Amino acid sequence: MIVRWGLDALADVVPGEYLLIASERWGERPAAARWTEVPSERIDDAATLVRDCVVALGGGSAIDLGKAVSARAGVPLVSVPTTYAGAEWTTYYGIRSPDRKMAGGGGGAHPYAVVYDPELTLDLPRETTVGTSMNALAHCAEALYVQGHNEEADAHALAGARLIGEWLPRVVDSPRDLEARTELLRGACHGGQALGGAMLALGHAMAQAVGGRYGLPHGTLNGIVLPAALRFNEQFAPDAVARFREAVGRDVSELAALGGPTRLSELGVPESDLAELAAAAAGRQGNLANPQPATPDEIEALLRSVY
Repeated sequence: MIVRWGLDALADVVPGEYLLIASERWGERPAAARWTEVPSERIDDAATLVRDCVVALGGGSAIDLGKAVSARAGVPLVSVPTTYAGAEWTTYYGIRSPDRKMAGGGGGAHPYAVVYDPELTLDLPRETTVGTSMNALAHCAEALYVQGHNEEADAHALAGARLIGEWLPRVVDSPRDLEARTELLRGACHGGQALGGAMLALGHAMAQAVGGRYGLPHGTLNGIVLPAALRFNEQFAPDAVARFREAVGRDVSELAALGGPTRLSELGVPESDLAELAAAAAGRQGNLANPQPATPDEIEALLRSVY
């Protein structure tokens, strides 16, 4: 994967004329063609506009849509993330409807390059900043103990955890501090590389099951469920969890609280749905790749602990 810093580098890494996938906020940038419906289920329609490649500029929804179109059209994808979600580092994607409910997913994207520019994050709202940072932090945690973890991914996970733990509170205190935003984005980059090298575990399975059903922010949900997932996995991978906690250097729940909601009830999740959500999470790949896959009853207990 080609990695560059600074939006000026985009012209150097884009292989030909491109379809720009970005919301109306970013859609004014020059491109051969544009798609501004983000998120969107109309993958085929977007793919008809593709020439040589796809450039996806935005948060996780834009990047995932770019990956879906890249896979459908069979062309390279250049990602320009404006949050800390880390979606740019995998070939897999989720498709959401315009109301952000999960409508499908798949794999087979062709990631070619990532261009990071911290100036694009300076106006990111606090809730989105913290939520997507917690998503990146969850990537770091899970990379350390997921089945198939490895030394290279471990190194990125620990580097990412250190940077996020140090710089996220500084960004919350001074949102337009370019140095703080840059270092936080570097942490998210390491988290994304850890994700790409090792993939997901239980925490993401829970966040995906809840968020996909109600259209709730994926990063915020990861911040809510990560502490519970860490407690569960301390039984089966105590050394990995200890390394993660030491690298972060802060209480994970306190970091999540910087962005707002820390309980599922605060997001309007019906308590009566927890058993069904737990069953859905139990069957997800992230749970199956956990050091010890959790049963539906165990996941329901974890969800109740953060309800």
